Amino acid sequence: MSDGELISELYAGCFRRLVVQLYAVTGDLSEAQEAVQEAFTRALAAPRRLAGLDNPEAWLRRVAVNVARSRHRRRRVLDTLLRRLGPPPTVADRSPEHLALLAALRALPEGQRQALALHYLLDLPVDEVAVTLGVSPGTVKSRLSRGRQALAALLADSDTADTSIGRIDVRS
Repeated sequence: MSDGELISELYAGCFRRLVVQLYAVTGDLSEAQEAVQEAFTRALAAPRRLAGLDNPEAWLRRVAVNVARSRHRRRRVLDTLLRRLGPPPTVADRSPEHLALLAALRALPEGQRQALALHYLLDLPVDEVAVTLGVSPGTVKSRLSRGRQALAALLADSDTADTSIGRIDVRS
């Protein structure tokens, strides 16, 4: 039996059972599924390890439990750090213009949105934006230019829509 066939057979035979067992350990179905999936991912990375075991399901269970424990510890540490920092910041400006800008930014392609946010909202120079995004400065300049054009069009459409909606509301 090949390594792939062994793992496929194990997956078909014990994935659900392992998820149920991990659900009992974690109390969270999605966490249990992720831990078991991570165990199978590790098995795929070292398939020969499973072939030499008398009980590969037990190994998968142990790996999944250890993954769940590690994730729980990391989450607890993060929660402690976040509590020390206090409540998350809130959006200070809830004006219609600000909300329209945020909606328009979300509508942009990811690269343009990231470039605009880093350059204009965080005041990073083009070279630093390029390093942060892992692209050339020319790419950043192109994304900024296209993003500004797209943003202007989206905001103009938003203004037109707001104006027409306002007119409809007034007449109703």
